[in-house]
Amino acid sequence: MLTGKQVRYLRSLGHHLQPVVRVGKEEVNEKVIASVDEALNTHELVKVKLQEGCITPRAEVADALAQGAGADTAQVLGRTILLYRASDKELIDLPKAR
Repeated sequence: MLTGKQVRYLRSLGHHLQPVVRVGKEEVNEKVIASVDEALNTHELVKVKLQEGCITPRAEVADALAQGAGADTAQVLGRTILLYRASDKELIDLPKAR
């Protein structure tokens, strides 16, 4: 579970990221979750874009992706979702929790 300070830090890092995964009319399926999982293994912080064809509410998509990939949702803003999962490489140095 991320603290408020950690979420704010991740949101600041994610601001300049380009979406790596896109969710379209096929909604959330195993292929999309596998893509998110692979991207999180490489980058730790991933931006996901919801296309116009995705009719599932964005909060549900964020929850499904986070749960499927074992990640935390750092932000849901508009049609963009920011997911974080720490890796062994420790690419991102999060602020410490109290």
